[in-house]
Amino acid sequence: MDVEDLNLSLSSDDPAIGLRASLALHRLAERVEAMHVAAAREQGWSWQQIGDALGVTRQSVHAKYNKEAS
Repeated sequence: MDVEDLNLSLSSDDPAIGLRASLALHRLAERVEAMHVAAAREQGWSWQQIGDALGVTRQSVHAKYNKEAS
């Protein structure tokens, strides 16, 4: 789904179309966040700094992204 299609889908009166677009946005946001968390860790950021940037606790971001916890 490209940006133009996504924009049209988000403003659709059909809930099924809007919900699918919402899901696509959520999945994209998760991928972008994971990519930037990984980059921050590679640059030496602490879990506290990442949590602060995301507006969450360091514990929650650590639990979500720490590869050793898996």
